[in-house]
Amino acid sequence: RLQASWSIVPTKERKPIIDILTMLSKNQLTFWTVAASALTAHVVNADCVADKAINDFFEDVNGGPIPTEDSCCMFDVCGLACPKDVSEPGNGFGIAVMISIIISFLIGLSTYFFVKGKSHNFFVAGRSLPLWIVTITLGAQSVDSNALLGNVDLSYKYHFYDGAVIPIGLGISLLLNGIFLAHHVNNEEVLTLPDIFAKRYGKTVEVLVSLCTVCSFTMLLAGNLVGFGTITSYLWDISQEAAIWIAAIVIWMYTACGGLFSVAYTDVVQGVIGWSGCIVMAYWFIANEPESPPPSIGFPGYIYPDNIGDGGICDMYNGTACVETDDACCYNEPLWCPRGTPDCDRYDRGAYPFGDKRVFSDQMSNFKALAPFPNALLWNWATIFILGFGNLAALDFQARCMASKTPQTARIGCILGGLLTFFIGIPFAYLGAITRFYYGPDSVHGEFETDTCAVQLGLPTCAQWLPDQLAFIKLLTHEAPSFLGAWCLIGIIAASMSTADGAILAMGTVMSHNVLRQFDAWIPSFVTPDNLLLMARITTIPFTLASAFLGSFYNSSHSAGATGYLLIVAFDIMLATVVVPLFGCFYAKNPSPRAALLAVVSGGLCRLILEFVLPKDGFLLMPYQVDIFLDYGPACSDLYPAFIDVNSTLHWDPDAQPCDQDHFEDFTGVDSLAAFVLGVILFVGTQWIEYMKGGAIFEFGGSGGYVKDTTEHPLQNSKSLANVLEGPETPEEVTKEDLEDAMKDEPSKPVEEPAEAPAE
Repeated sequence: RLQASWSIVPTKERKPIIDILTMLSKNQLTFWTVAASALTAHVVNADCVADKAINDFFEDVNGGPIPTEDSCCMFDVCGLACPKDVSEPGNGFGIAVMISIIISFLIGLSTYFFVKGKSHNFFVAGRSLPLWIVTITLGAQSVDSNALLGNVDLSYKYHFYDGAVIPIGLGISLLLNGIFLAHHVNNEEVLTLPDIFAKRYGKTVEVLVSLCTVCSFTMLLAGNLVGFGTITSYLWDISQEAAIWIAAIVIWMYTACGGLFSVAYTDVVQGVIGWSGCIVMAYWFIANEPESPPPSIGFPGYIYPDNIGDGGICDMYNGTACVETDDACCYNEPLWCPRGTPDCDRYDRGAYPFGDKRVFSDQMSNFKALAPFPNALLWNWATIFILGFGNLAALDFQARCMASKTPQTARIGCILGGLLTFFIGIPFAYLGAITRFYYGPDSVHGEFETDTCAVQLGLPTCAQWLPDQLAFIKLLTHEAPSFLGAWCLIGIIAASMSTADGAILAMGTVMSHNVLRQFDAWIPSFVTPDNLLLMARITTIPFTLASAFLGSFYNSSHSAGATGYLLIVAFDIMLATVVVPLFGCFYAKNPSPRAALLAVVSGGLCRLILEFVLPKDGFLLMPYQVDIFLDYGPACSDLYPAFIDVNSTLHWDPDAQPCDQDHFEDFTGVDSLAAFVLGVILFVGTQWIEYMKGGAIFEFGGSGGYVKDTTEHPLQNSKSLANVLEGPETPEEVTKEDLEDAMKDEPSKPVEEPAEAPAE
C-alpha cells in the first residue's frame, strides 16, 4: 500500500484476472457500522469466509448468518458497500449494431456473383486487389476484437502495456511481412500459403503445415466470435452462447458465398465505418475524461499516506488529525460525511492511496514496476514476439498478399496496414485507465472477494478486486456520448467480423485445397479442379462449428477465456511450427524438405511437451522470490488493516496471524520461445549438414516439390519437376527453361540436364 497502488495480479485460473488493492477490513465495524448492524432482518444461509472462527465473528457482529438479506459479504465482512448495478443499455445501441451487421451481411452475399464459379476468384479474388483495398483489408484483419476489446480488457484489469502488446505485436508483424515476405508470396502465384510449402518441401510438409494453420485459425476465429458475442449478448440481452452462434452463422453465410471478394469488400465497409468510430471514440475519451483514478479520498477512519502540511493527498482532501494514530492525517468526516455513515457526501474505497497512472514508464523493463503488485514482464515481451513473428504465417494476411495486383502492392499494403494497426490499436490501451476510473475498485461498481488476504497489501480480508468483464462495453453505453458509443461498438463488431470471415475462408481453402486433395490416391476425383470451389465452401462448415463450440466454452466469463487470450494461443502454434520453414522457402538456398520436416515436428512437439512439463499456475508470472509475487491467501484475521485509525492493539499482525500465500510460478512464454529456437537450430543445422555432406541425410515419402493443377488458376500450365522429366515424349522437348522453372518447384533435388539431341 505504501507504493503506487493499483494492482495487477491474475487469479488462479487459466485466464488472467487482475486484482487490486481494496480497503479496510470490517471486522472492527469501521465503515457503515451502524448500517451493518441494522441489516439483520432476514438472512441467507451461506458463509462469507471459509475460516469458521472468522465467519462466526462476523455473524455475531451482524446478528445472524451472513450475508444478510439485501446485503453482500463484502459489506457484512469488510464494510464495503455492495457494488451498485449498472442500468441496462438503451435500445438504440442494440438497434445500431444490428443494422451494421445486416449491412455487412448483404454486402457479403452480393459478392457471390463476383466469384463466377471460379476457385481463383474465391480463393484470391482473381489477384485483382488494388493498394487501397489491400491496405484496408490487411488492417481490418489485424485490428480485430482482440486488438480492440481484448486490448482494453487487459489494460483495464492489469495496466497499459498488458493490453498494448497486442496491437504492438500485430503491427510489427505486418511491417515485417511487408519487408521480408509479402512480395515473395505474391510472386509465387499460388492459392494458399501451404502451396508454397508444397512447391519447396513436398506433400508431407504441406499437409503438416496445413493442419497446424487450421488448428491455429480455429483459435483465432473462436476469439473473434467471443468478441462479437460479448457485445451483442449485452446489447440484445441474450446469452453469450446464443450470440456466438448467431455470429458464426451470419459470418459463415456471406463468407461461403463470396470468398475473398466478400471478405475484402466487407472489410472495406467495416474498416471505413468501424475504424473511424473507434478512432474518434478513443481520442474523445483521451481528450475529455480523467487520465486515471486520482488518489483515494477514503472513508471514515481512513489514514492518508502523507501528513497535514505536506502539500499532498491529505491537504488535497482537507484531512484532519487522526484520533487514535499519532502524527497521522485522516479522512475529514465532519466535512465529507456530516450525517454519518453510510450517508456520506463524498467517499471511496481507499483503493488508490497514491492514485493510479495511465502508464508506468518502466513496465516493460522492471518486474517491480507495478509494486505492490507483480508485473508479467516476460509474458508481455513474449506476447509481442509471438504475435510479431507467429503472425507472419497467418493465412489471412498472406491470402491478401496473394490477391494483390502486384508484389509491390502487397509489400506497401502490409506496411501501411501495420501503421494503421498502431494508430488505431495503441490508443485503446489508454482507455483501460479511464475504464478503471468508472468501473474500477474505487468506483461504486467495484466488487471484492471477501475470503482473501494479502500480506503485501496489509489486508487480512477483502484483498482481491474482481474486475467487471463488461466494464468497457458499459463505459461506451453509459459514460460516452450515445452516438460515439454506438459508433465505437459498431467498429468493434465490424473488427470481429472482418477477421472472423478471413479466418473462415482461410480454413476452408486450406483444408479443401491442401489436405483433402491428398486423398486422390484412395478416392479418385474426390477433390478436383472442377469441384474445388464447392469443396472449399463445404469445408468451411465444420471449422465454423468447431470455433463456435470453442468460443462458447471459452467465452468472456470462462476462467481461461477472454478476447486476446485465444489470439495469442493461435499464433503461438504458428511460431512453433510454421514460421521457420516459411522463411526457409525464400531465404535458404535450395531449402531442404528434411530441414522443414524437422523444424515443424520438433517445434510442435517441443511446444506441446513444455506445456505440461514447465511449472504453470495460470498467473503468467515468473517466480521472483519477493513478496509482491505472492498469490492471495484465504482470509486470516478479524482485525483491522494498519491504515485504519483504531487502537494499535486492534491492527492485524501478519506474524501472529499469517496469511497463507504461495509464490507465483509460471513459465508461460519460455515454452513458446524455446520451441521457436529449437526449430531454427534444427532447420539451419540440417541445411548445413546436407550442404557439407552433399546430399540428403535421410529420405521420407512425399518430399518432392510439386505444383497443384487448378482449372482456372494461372499455374495450371506450370510444369512440376515430375511433369518436366516424365511428360515429354522425347528429350528434345525438354528445354533449359523448363528445367529452371521446375527447379523452382523442387530446389532441394538436383536434376541433370538432358543430353543434347544428335544433329540430324
